[in-house]
Amino acid sequence: MTSELIRLAEVMQRLRSPGGCPWDAEQTHESLLKYLLEESYEFSEAVDEKDRTAMREELGDVLLQVYFHAAIAQEDLADPFTIEDVARGIADKLIRRHPHVFTDSEITFDDVLENWEKQKREEKGRTSATDGVPTAQPAMALAAKVIYRADKYGYSLPVAHPVIIDPETDQAGFGAVLLGIIDQAEKLGIDAEIALRSATKAYIARIHEYESQAEPGGMTG
Repeated sequence: MTSELIRLAEVMQRLRSPGGCPWDAEQTHESLLKYLLEESYEFSEAVDEKDRTAMREELGDVLLQVYFHAAIAQEDLADPFTIEDVARGIADKLIRRHPHVFTDSEITFDDVLENWEKQKREEKGRTSATDGVPTAQPAMALAAKVIYRADKYGYSLPVAHPVIIDPETDQAGFGAVLLGIIDQAEKLGIDAEIALRSATKAYIARIHEYESQAEPGGMTG
């Protein structure tokens, strides 16, 4: 029986080939980016709503985007790659970054994330805690990622904040606090997204300054 993944690759190739779909044939990596984001958000909404039927459909739409980009990449004359190359790369990465699963190495649960970040730094030659962080992502996700990275790199750069949250606050309570802050921003005529992005960029600048004053190579932890 033919694998449905192989069948999807064949369907995608047919759509991109002469005599296929004119719209599909003219798409580029750049023109498809908005659809990748849209499909990701739609899958996220289906998960939030616990709609299993929608989850399956939306996950298929996300998978389509992966195959679509791979089909376009395969046609590149200078540096082509296929969906097989994509799958091979991620499978190899998962094995490489999980030595405690695929080798005889022993590791504790607390060491897993630490080792993951360390291996990413070594593989990608990162010299800064902010290397590889996509600044175009939504401000909330960007802020969380930058703070996470600074903490994982062992940087002593506390984030100044005027609001002290009760340590016993749960996720729902914290969400209410955030909603209240956004409500105040709206009343003050402040764009919360822009404000948070600006504050995060300032924090990134602090990280870079900290790294420039650290040991050679900019790494302190």
